Amino acid sequence: MRVLVNGAGGSFGTYAVQLAKLLGAQVTAVDSAPKLEMLRTIGADRVIDYAHEDFTDGPETYDVIFDVVRNAPSGRMVRSLTENGCLLMANPGFLQIVRAKWASRGSKKRVSIAGSGVASEDLAYLAGLVDAGKLRPVIDRCFPFEQMAEAHRYAETGQKLGNIVVTVA
Repeated sequence: MRVLVNGAGGSFGTYAVQLAKLLGAQVTAVDSAPKLEMLRTIGADRVIDYAHEDFTDGPETYDVIFDVVRNAPSGRMVRSLTENGCLLMANPGFLQIVRAKWASRGSKKRVSIAGSGVASEDLAYLAGLVDAGKLRPVIDRCFPFEQMAEAHRYAETGQKLGNIVVTVA
């Protein structure tokens, strides 16, 4: 299976890359240049700097595209799927959903919206992978609770690698 993670260097993306690799997928990770080496170290088979290459322009197709950042037109992402592929969208806007559904009409391609529901068995599974050393949280910086506003400002720059931790004394 070929999986592409768009926005692979952030909090959701770093886990998506690792989980896809654990499940045996060939993973392409898309993000900015400063994040590419980290993405290779967590298992990406191929990395793309979105500033220099548009993954929707190439001939490659993917079984799954997990879009975290919403910086590529949804119709173009649907066209980059294999015949039975799935576009999984995290936090999509209304128009992005409509455009993706429209682009997939009349085909076997699926469009799914990633929900934020949490099941305890899913969390236990993920915790087991972390405990076994198979899933590694990527932590960029730690901020004390008193610097919560600064932590948010840093997260909003889009430059963080993986996750930010806020510590409570």
